Amino acid sequence: MATNGSHAASSAAASSAVTAVENAAEVALGADFEDVQILSNAQVAVILKMSSQGALQRDEDLHDVYKKTQKYVERFNTMKNAEKDQQELVGELDNLQGALTSFRKETEDGEDLELHGFEVAALMNLVATDTMVEEAVALIPSLGKFPESAVDEILDLIRNTQIRIVSYGS
Repeated sequence: MATNGSHAASSAAASSAVTAVENAAEVALGADFEDVQILSNAQVAVILKMSSQGALQRDEDLHDVYKKTQKYVERFNTMKNAEKDQQELVGELDNLQGALTSFRKETEDGEDLELHGFEVAALMNLVATDTMVEEAVALIPSLGKFPESAVDEILDLIRNTQIRIVSYGS
């Protein structure tokens, strides 16, 4: 019986450790999110649109899950402009993702801070042209590690891209 009790205790401890490891507020997302590129809704929308156009040209039907996913990402995509060429849009989104991924800020105590892919995608999904620093940190708590001025720089990168995308052709 002692073995079963020890096993139960170790299982509970292991379960607790896994729970503690996966914490989005601390950007501890677990093994599934290591070494992967996380895409924003805008990037997924472009990929699905291009893919569905190819399927239509080949006279293929799209699965219901595909259509629902496409509808979802379009609904929450804040970086779109029907007049903008797809390649230009992809370029803008890739440039923004690259700028956010390479963003670095050193704290007063010398710590080098950078954005995790999860934060990059969340920022691209959640930030509007009028988003303030406090709102961004409330939506993505892990941004609290950055000084307010750094979060404002990040928001400026996103705002400028959104403005370029939305105002294209206007």
